[in-house]
Amino acid sequence: MIAYIGIGANLGDASANVDDALARLAALEGSVMLARSSKYCTAPIDSSGDDYINAVACIDTPLSAPALLEALHAIELAHGRERPYRNAPRTLDLDILLYGDASIDLPQLHVPHPRMLDRAFVLVPLLEIAPDIVIPARGPAAQFLPAVSGQDISKAD
Repeated sequence: MIAYIGIGANLGDASANVDDALARLAALEGSVMLARSSKYCTAPIDSSGDDYINAVACIDTPLSAPALLEALHAIELAHGRERPYRNAPRTLDLDILLYGDASIDLPQLHVPHPRMLDRAFVLVPLLEIAPDIVIPARGPAAQFLPAVSGQDISKAD
């Protein structure tokens, strides 16, 4: 299944954490990294702390969506991820943005990611690697870009 993963970090060496997450995603059993965006720098939204380093990866994976989420949580834990409160600063955050064209509504997993179309740090790197991508039940992702144009984002590479 083709899955798009949002990656973000703003604690510790955020850029290195994002690089390591990309390497770990590529090494998931049976998975293949199909594309990865540039890294982007963004100010925290609904959060505090240092600026974030963000990226989006596209993988082809045999894992089910819940199993993929479990694997992402293991990668986060390897980076010391803590969840003291919603939107807390983090060493690493990995989110399933899209999982094929599936719509998933489970207590622990919502796909498409419910806030992805409101965030430049998701849309800009996603559109870099998949400019024509269509969000299930919402339409082309590019149509949502004007709504986030006021959010500062710049390439970090």
